[in-house]
Amino acid sequence: MNLNDLKIFEAVAVHGSFTKAAEVMFTVQSNVTARIKTLEEELEAQLFTRTSRKVSLTTSGHAFIQYARKITHIIDEAKKEIKKSDQIGGNLCIGCIETTLVFKAPGILSDFMKVYPHVALEFKSDTRDKLIDDVLNYKLDAAFVSSPIHSSQLEQIHIKQDELVIVTSLEEKSINHLLKKDNLSIVVFEQGCVYRSRLETMLNSRGVIQYKSMVLNSIEGIINFVEAGLGVTILPLELVEQYYGGRKLKTFKLSKEISMISTSLIYLKNIPKSQALESFIHMYATEN
Repeated sequence: MNLNDLKIFEAVAVHGSFTKAAEVMFTVQSNVTARIKTLEEELEAQLFTRTSRKVSLTTSGHAFIQYARKITHIIDEAKKEIKKSDQIGGNLCIGCIETTLVFKAPGILSDFMKVYPHVALEFKSDTRDKLIDDVLNYKLDAAFVSSPIHSSQLEQIHIKQDELVIVTSLEEKSINHLLKKDNLSIVVFEQGCVYRSRLETMLNSRGVIQYKSMVLNSIEGIINFVEAGLGVTILPLELVEQYYGGRKLKTFKLSKEISMISTSLIYLKNIPKSQALESFIHMYATEN
């Protein structure tokens, strides 16, 4: 077993195809097949279920890929550590939800780059569940997500607490009037968004089960739809006031148990971390 075998195994698992794995690994399919066979013989377990259409991980394969990703991550970090100079550099990929990307990412990037100008910092936005999954699978170095997080594999640092509010067009009279509408529409991100979940929880608690969901993929789009009176949404009050205070919008407060939401920085525990990630974590650990 060597590092290249593990990377070939990961490629087959990700793409579900020996042919595609060969393409991305710049080798031939026969070599991919041979390396997987060698791995399975060494581990004395079948890693993939093969059909004429698809290759998928077995139970043993799912278990092994976690170790494979951890091993490749540790080796990559070791190489970076050995090559390090007096300057902290490298790449960091940080995840966050769309509102954090718009609202906080520029400030985070500015503050961090002032202290560590040689680190290439990249942000990726997605839903909470996808961000957590990407951190667990070494696709992200860390992520800002709503907390608490119930995972023994993750560390979490509390960053801040926000108040969520219902956001409507100026024409809306009250939440009670809103909830009595026969054609109520909500303007939200896709399933997995914590804001959407809070809004749906509020509606269900008030006995509202009939409503239309309009799904958009940007905060700007959601604001435009709400301002035009096409539906209502739920967003952090600070975000609305700071960035959209001049728009034709109205906000309504919610009960404390629904309105308050905490954000934490999460990252994998018990694995070597690059100097760049250690510095990023330290910046927030000392501020909060």
